[in-house]
Amino acid sequence: MPYRTSGLHHVTAIGGDPQRNADFYLRTLGLRLVKTTVNFDDPGTYHLYYGDESGRPGTLLTFFPWPDAPRGRLGTGQATTTAFSVPEHSLGWWKRHLEQAGVSTGEVLQRDDEDVLPFRDPDGLQLALVAHAQGDPRDPWDTPVVPGEHAVRGLHSVTLSVSREDATAGMLTEGLGLTFAAEDHNRFRFVAGDGGPGATVDVLVTPDAPRGLVAAGTVHHVAWRAPDESTQAAWREELVERGVGVTSIMDRRYFRSIYFREPGGTLLEIATEQPGFTVDEPLLELGRALKLPPWLEPDRAQIAATLPKLDLPRENNPVSA
Repeated sequence: MPYRTSGLHHVTAIGGDPQRNADFYLRTLGLRLVKTTVNFDDPGTYHLYYGDESGRPGTLLTFFPWPDAPRGRLGTGQATTTAFSVPEHSLGWWKRHLEQAGVSTGEVLQRDDEDVLPFRDPDGLQLALVAHAQGDPRDPWDTPVVPGEHAVRGLHSVTLSVSREDATAGMLTEGLGLTFAAEDHNRFRFVAGDGGPGATVDVLVTPDAPRGLVAAGTVHHVAWRAPDESTQAAWREELVERGVGVTSIMDRRYFRSIYFREPGGTLLEIATEQPGFTVDEPLLELGRALKLPPWLEPDRAQIAATLPKLDLPRENNPVSA
C-alpha cells in the first residue's frame, strides 16, 4: 500500500436549524467557526466548519444545516459516532457543563484504556468526548465558556457501523493504509500511523441493526488526510485501478477532495491539507463573513438572500471577545 493517510481530516454531518447548530458548537462545545460558506453542490444551504483556532485538519466537524431536514436514522452503512479528544481527568467538568446546558449525557465508559462520555447534539447527532490517557498535544481554542484546560483538542475518532467487517476492514487497510490495532467483542479498531487522537476509526459490527438513513442528525461523510495534491491524484489512480468507484478531484476551495464509498456503505473522502482556511480571510476574522468560491460570486446577492440570518457569539472573534 504506497499511500497512507496520516489521520482524519474532517467529519461532515447534516444539521437542522443553522443558528441552533452554531450556538451549540460555539457556546456549548467551545469550538471556533472557522468558515461560513455554502454547500458548493447546493448553494441554498450553509456549510459551517468548526475546529480549532485555524481549522487545522484533524480538528474539523462541518455541517450542512437544512432547517426543514427530516430526522435521519442511525444504522449500518454510516458513521454513527463522532468523538472529540479532551484532556485526561476533564470528563467530570464536561458532564456538569453539558448538563447545565440542558444536554443529556450517558454514563462514562471505559474503552481501550480511555474514558468516553457519550451525548448528542440538538439534532440527535451521536457524539462523544474521549479523555486520552497519553494526552493530546494539539492546542485548543480557548474561550470564556470552555477554558483551555478542559477544551476540545480536535477529533479523536469516528465509529463506522457495518453489518460485517471484512470488506470494510480491507478498504481501511488496503485503500487508506490504516493498520488493525485492537478488537473488543464486535468493535474493531484501526489506526493511521502510530494511532491516537485524530488517527483512529472503530468498526462496529451490528448485523441485526437496520440500514442507516442519512439526514438530519447523522454523518454525511468522513474525510481522511492527504499531504498534497500530487499524492491525492496518484492515490485516486490507485483506487481506480483497484476497481473503486471514485469521483474526479473536486475543488472545495480550502482543500481538494475525492469521494468514494467503503464496501459497508459509508461515504469517505480523501482531502488535501492545503491551502487551508486563511486563503480568503485573515486568521483573526475566520468565520465571520459569508465566503463564496469564485464561481459562485456572481450569484452572491441571490445566495445571501436565501440563507437564514446567522448571529455569531462574540467568543468566535478573538479581537472583540
